[in-house]
Amino acid sequence: MTRILVDFDRCEGHGLCEQTAPEVFRLDDEGELHLIRDEVGPEHESSVAAAARVCPVAALKVQP
Repeated sequence: MTRILVDFDRCEGHGLCEQTAPEVFRLDDEGELHLIRDEVGPEHESSVAAAARVCPVAALKVQP
């Protein structure tokens, strides 16, 4: 399982993570990020890693 860490203080609600991995990330109506799950299996590892790469404020970290 891969663990997802979010620095919520750093997150600015750009939504690129949600666009990249909607099965894991969701923004609410106020632009606040919510994790649908904080661990993912191998089927979602590449999309979560891509979401971390596209975050413009580096608020996401992925741990194996």
